[in-house]
Amino acid sequence: MRTFLQVLLNTGIANVTTSYLWFALTFWVYLETRSVLATGIIGGAYMLLVALFSMAFGTIVDRHRKHRVMVFASIVTLIAFGIAGGLYLLYPEAQLVDIGGPAFWFFTTIILIGAVVENMRNIALSTTVTLLVPEERHANANGMVGTVQGLAFTVTSVFSGLSIGLLGMGWTLAIALVLTAGSLLHLLFLRIPEEEPARDAARTGLVDLRGSIAAVRAATGLFALIIFSTFNNLIGGVYMALMDPYGLELFPVEWWGVVLGITSTGFIIGGIVIARFGLGRNPIRTMLLLVMAMGVLGAVFTLRDWWWLYAGGIWLYMMLIPAVEASEQTVIQRVVPFATQGRVFGFAAAFESAAAPVTAFLIAPIAEFLIIPYMDSEAGRQQWGWLLGDGEARGIALVFLVAGLVMVVAAGAAFLTRSYRRISALYLDQRESVAAEESELPPSSRAAVSGSDGSPS
Repeated sequence: MRTFLQVLLNTGIANVTTSYLWFALTFWVYLETRSVLATGIIGGAYMLLVALFSMAFGTIVDRHRKHRVMVFASIVTLIAFGIAGGLYLLYPEAQLVDIGGPAFWFFTTIILIGAVVENMRNIALSTTVTLLVPEERHANANGMVGTVQGLAFTVTSVFSGLSIGLLGMGWTLAIALVLTAGSLLHLLFLRIPEEEPARDAARTGLVDLRGSIAAVRAATGLFALIIFSTFNNLIGGVYMALMDPYGLELFPVEWWGVVLGITSTGFIIGGIVIARFGLGRNPIRTMLLLVMAMGVLGAVFTLRDWWWLYAGGIWLYMMLIPAVEASEQTVIQRVVPFATQGRVFGFAAAFESAAAPVTAFLIAPIAEFLIIPYMDSEAGRQQWGWLLGDGEARGIALVFLVAGLVMVVAAGAAFLTRSYRRISALYLDQRESVAAEESELPPSSRAAVSGSDGSPS
């Protein structure tokens, strides 16, 4: 458990770095261009790259020691951010924010690559829960992961806005480079007890798609759980594309970063609650109920152009995210063997991440060229004013309303499916079987089941 906490701390430092630069890039591009389309493309491109590479990341995690994987990812991120810094010095800012020019695409893509590779570390972190934490505390450990991610989000949300507003993009890149180098140095002194993973000579490709599918299908109902999470991310793409533009209409960039930092304490609180109390007897049921609550929040937090309604809604929304993510992770850690967990987490990340860019790429131009102009027209105000009121961003509010209602209906319908009943039965049967087996052992034997170092034997 002590080793896991050290790994979690280091991953938190790395997440702070990539989130800091990622948020700063989004703020900077929107302020320079005032284009919802540009921020939608950046957000969608990030999720698309995550989707394309996640299965390869999962295969790499399964085939190599987790510490080696984390070091490799940190080195790649450091190189990418270094190249981005060089490009910033080489090109004028006017070229870097010209969405029609090659410099914009090169600059943003390099930063995105550095941020995307960080997801390899997150997949490895999910498998270290199984490797280092006793099974009965997996849900609590996943809650700790949510707390650290929330803390990283809080810190970076505040400092990204302040950094762009007060220092500019150049100094922001320099700070990101220093933080990345510091996290890599810290990582080099960590040790994760793990034997060299066994290799399958028949599967040597970078992406073990067949092995990933076989591992998912081995757990009845798991594929349906991944599909539902994918649909949830499809709705999440709406928020990814439009949340920052809406916030930047209500607040100056410095204050918007502060607001995000304060509201992201919901991440921390939600993670602490899960770390303390777990997810209940059936994490899948917990996840669906919370997704319905998230849909309600997403539908109502922009019904009026009030800053406190938006900020309060974001805070409550973020408080639910750690429980939703921890629910899926806890189920996978329970029903999937450790040797294939990296591929399953990578497979899930690929599917789920692919959904958000689809929505972001679609909704950003639709919102900018159709919905926002319509809501600014007399006809739009007359038809929707009774519900959405008057304000600068009523078009975005209409998109949020529809997306939230769709999320509620989808989560409610998932309760009625056979797959929900199957994966719930599989999880509960394995959980109760493990508890029954350990209760029949003397105390000394129970300790041996977990291995001398606390890792599963």
